[in-house]
Amino acid sequence: MPASSPILPLKAAMSPRAFQLKTRPKALPCPSTSRGANIQLSRSITNGGAGAAADGTHSNATQTRRSLSAAQRKYLDSALRVNQAGELAATLIYTAQIPPIVKTHPHLRPLMKHMYDQEAGHFSTFNELLAKHRIRPTAMYPVWHAAATVLGWGTGMLGREAAMACTEAVETEIGDHYNAQVRELLSWCKDMEERGEDIGDELRTLVERIRKIRDEELEHLDHAVANDAKDANPYELLTGAIRAGCRGAIWVSERV
Repeated sequence: MPASSPILPLKAAMSPRAFQLKTRPKALPCPSTSRGANIQLSRSITNGGAGAAADGTHSNATQTRRSLSAAQRKYLDSALRVNQAGELAATLIYTAQIPPIVKTHPHLRPLMKHMYDQEAGHFSTFNELLAKHRIRPTAMYPVWHAAATVLGWGTGMLGREAAMACTEAVETEIGDHYNAQVRELLSWCKDMEERGEDIGDELRTLVERIRKIRDEELEHLDHAVANDAKDANPYELLTGAIRAGCRGAIWVSERV
């Protein structure tokens, strides 16, 4: 990796409106007039009663498709919007941290690049999901863009320990955030199974992708602790402030 900071994905520098125009698909396979996430859940049903064959036997099971409930769509809209904003912030934090950190600690170059590359992959994943399901990004995009850059630059200038403490604090909150989402989505799956419904590949894949991203975020937390995050001074004040900021950003992005 060159000494300069990694190139940030194009969408990170876009306004919410520009992002929507850039990523909106030209055609969707299942157009919908309603707003909100368009993930479809399949449900197997067996025809009976009026659907029985003339000879009294039942016809074979057929597949029907139903959309998420209004409450589920609202939850998914909010969750994916926050996830995309969070991954934007992560890429910007690392972009600002990398130059001062690798200048004074060249041996951290591969680790910083590894974590940045994973965050950029997460950001790309949620960009695709927002475009696919026609979910708007948070209106706070420009604010989070500036705040993440300042946080990354500031902790990078404070040194390796502060930069790692920043990663530890952010990933602690993000890990909890993704865990909550996984639990919620799994509860949907359990309810569907109890009703004899087919979960469907799309919901199952979404759960798997969020789990994978969560695991990579927690890997970053482990790297930060292994690289003396807790030696930052003042550790408690720094991590406490960053964690509070993350919780506030999540709360706002869920609603705006």
